[in-house]
Order: sequence, then C-alpha cells, then structure tokens
Amino acid sequence: MAAWVAELDGNVVGHVAINFPQPGEEVARLWREKSGDDDSHIGVLARLFVAREARKASVGKLLMEAATAYARDNHLRLVLEVLTKDAAAIRLYERLGWQRIGEAVHTFGGKQVDAVCFVAPA
Repeated sequence: MAAWVAELDGNVVGHVAINFPQPGEEVARLWREKSGDDDSHIGVLARLFVAREARKASVGKLLMEAATAYARDNHLRLVLEVLTKDAAAIRLYERLGWQRIGEAVHTFGGKQVDAVCFVAPA
C-alpha cells in the first residue's frame, strides 16, 4: 500500500510500511470484531525498523507520524502486531497513544512467539 524510509547523513536508517490486511492476519481479525470495520478501512502497520545509531534521533516517531498521516488522509485505521520481546517498540507505540486490542501467537521455524496487537488512536 505505502512505505517510507528515513535517512540520516545520506544513509537509510529507518523504514515503515502500511499493508493491506492479509487472510488469517490476527490483528486485522481482532479489529474487525471490535470495530465492525471491513478490510477496506484497515491498514496494517509493518516492518518498522530504526537503525541502532538513529534511535535517539526520533526516527521511529517521525516514521510513525508519516504512516499515521497517510492513514488519516486515506480513511484507514492502523493496526499492528509487535512481538512481546520488543519492549522498546511497545513503549514507543504506547507513548504515541496506541491502544492494546489483544494478543496473537506467531510461529517461526516451529517455535511459537507471543505478540501484542495495537490500534492507532482515533
């Protein structure tokens, strides 16, 4: 759907994307159940990455603001899943006003990993 990169001194130091909900995607299912929205009004925020050297430069916040503005302009409600081990990302989402809407489990290479599901502020 859309993606952004952040640059610092000519180097890419961050990325975020908004995707269409995919079949079986738990976070989209949770939001549909809670809100009654259909997939045409849901964007799934994905692949937020900030290089370690750029984490004190508000790159994550700026990428989130760009994605949120796009969603607002396109009448989308953003949702995301984040692994519970990613405490810094969870703190960022909570600081930006995102609300927890449930939990999910991801399976990678035969291992199950817990995740938290969030929705962007209205």
